[in-house]
Amino acid sequence: METFTALLARQDGDQITSAIETLTASDLPPGDVTIKVAYSSVNYKDALALTPRGGVVREYPIVPGIDLTGEVVESQSPEFAVGDQVLAHGYEIGTGRHGGYAEYARVPADQVVALGSLSPREGAAIGTAGFTAAMSVDALIKHGISPRTARSW
Repeated sequence: METFTALLARQDGDQITSAIETLTASDLPPGDVTIKVAYSSVNYKDALALTPRGGVVREYPIVPGIDLTGEVVESQSPEFAVGDQVLAHGYEIGTGRHGGYAEYARVPADQVVALGSLSPREGAAIGTAGFTAAMSVDALIKHGISPRTARSW
């Protein structure tokens, strides 16, 4: 990867602008796993990243996209090998470090999850919102709450 394209958001005073720009590997933030991005979804935080005074971006310029799926192309982590299909979401992705609206992303290994039997498309369909919902349902189940018990409140 010599160059790649990304949606880059920039701040100029009270204005946020965005454009497709050409970046290089040296523009990627530090991290253990470099991913060729297949999919990234659109989340509320992504809209806020492109909104003046949205309050989620720590520093511009930034590549939005708080989640992404794709294929590992470089890895310094023993947990991930080149060719692995992975998902990364949340943490500072797309708000404090470049995110998924690019052909490539680099993230810390502890923010990456192997997709297992899911395809990158299926992983992206779940996305951050779906993962949050699944974690909420799991917590309800672990605490013994069901539709039947919830009605008694």
